Order: sequence, then C-alpha cells, then structure tokens
Amino acid sequence: MNLLQFLYLVATPIGNLGDISQRAIDTLCSVDFIAAEDTRVSAKLLNHYHIKKPVLSYHQHNAQGRGEEIVNRILAGESCAVVTDAGTPCISDPGEELVKLCAENKIPVIAIPGPNAAISALAASGLPSGRFSFEGFLSVKKTGRIAHLNEIKDDARTLVFYEAPHKLLRTLKDMCEVLGDRRVSLARELTKIHEEIVRTTLSEAAAYYEENTPRGEFVIVVEGKKPEDLPRVDLSDAVKIMEDLIENGEKPAAAARRAARETGYRKNEIYRHITGIKSDSKKKM
Repeated sequence: MNLLQFLYLVATPIGNLGDISQRAIDTLCSVDFIAAEDTRVSAKLLNHYHIKKPVLSYHQHNAQGRGEEIVNRILAGESCAVVTDAGTPCISDPGEELVKLCAENKIPVIAIPGPNAAISALAASGLPSGRFSFEGFLSVKKTGRIAHLNEIKDDARTLVFYEAPHKLLRTLKDMCEVLGDRRVSLARELTKIHEEIVRTTLSEAAAYYEENTPRGEFVIVVEGKKPEDLPRVDLSDAVKIMEDLIENGEKPAAAARRAARETGYRKNEIYRHITGIKSDSKKKM
C-alpha cells in the first residue's frame, strides 16, 4: 500500500533498535522514498527491519537544493519519509527547513511519534519537568555559548541541552560560570549498552570530566533558576516589560513568556494584570 502525497516525519531509535513503533515501520515500508540525514546510519535500521526503499541524503549541507527536489517529487505524486540519525526528525535538525518548505507548498506533514533523547533524559533527570526549555546545541564558539547562556540565565524552567563529548567539559565550565553551580543531570548513550545517568552539580561534573574523558553523546538537564534567586520586581514591572516588547514588534504570547522568564512571575499572572488594567480603563471612560 502506497501512502498519500505527504511528508512523513518518522522517529527512529536513539540507540536500541527495538524502540521503533509498528506504525513507523509500516510508514517506512509504504512511502515511495526515504530522506535520511546519513544514509549509512539509516541503512543499519532499514536492513534490520528488511525495509527496501530508495534512500537519498538530506542534511544541513544540501538542505536547500535537496529540499526543493523532495518537494517537487511529492508534488508529482510521491510520498516521502524523513528520518534523522537517531530520534525525532526536525528537532535540532535540518528537517525543520523541509517542513517549512512543504508548508509553503501546502503539502501535508504527518508526524509519526517515537523516541526522543531530550524527553527521555528530562524524564529520568529527577529535576522539575512540568515546565522546561529545550535549548539544543550551544555554539562551538565561546562568545556564542556565553551569549546564549546569559540570555537564559534567569529562566526558572529546567533547561535541556544536547552536547557532543569533545565539547562537554568547556560547556560545563561555561554553564557553571554563567548560571552558577546548579543541579544537573547528565545522560549519555541513552538506550545503549553503556547508558549512564549522573545526577550531580555543574562544578562537580566539570571536575569529574576534567579527569575522565567524556564518551558518547550527552543530554544535559540543568536546574532552572530558583524563584528566590530571581530579581525582585513588582508585577507592574513585568507588565511594563511585556508592553515594551509588544511595542517593539513581539507577539503578545511571546512577550508574556519572556517577561515571565525575566521576572519570575507566571505568564498568566501578567496577562491577568494587563486585562485588569484595560478593564478599569474602559470603566473610567
């Protein structure tokens, strides 16, 4: 059975080949062709499940030209599944550009859910998971890393990062310098033989990896800034921040989130306060 002229985002295992859904297998077996971040990596999964489909590469270095090629093939009547090397496509992945291109061409996009390293690491971290911010990979340049960390240092939500082993130590040191010595959970090689989750502090983690060479891909889950450590401001100050952001072109929802991040107030508190001010103004008119 061939699928419709859709783009399918198929989540694949992050290590253990058994962590793939039947729906994902059925989709990969049914599409006309598969777009893979690295065809050699994806070949291991496809061969394991005896999936014989044409596979072409789609990655950050060929995303523009190859993306147009994929869209044209779908518009001509084919269906395509996108897979990344591991986990859910389009999360810290060039697939997001392909989804954007499909949206612009009114091509339906279907997500086939499955494994995700960030969510798995967050769930096992022991840190608050009700509100979190996925920050992806930090810049390879120190100035970029420091700027990114400074931007989120007052965020009360749990922070989730991806990191490669050769960059881990300098990232931990920069985090400790900018964020302070917070609780952290480091998950590496999730679902694989050498899976390990270490719950410690940023300073202790940096000291450990100073002496021990990091191995495997890491998900770093960092404690958000505690409410008592946030700047003491009035609710009216939070409202002013939101209003200034809106005046500068920010959308209200995004402005409220940022104001909440910077002041420690909840987004809904700020919204309610603004609504109350507007209601009082109308009554006086």
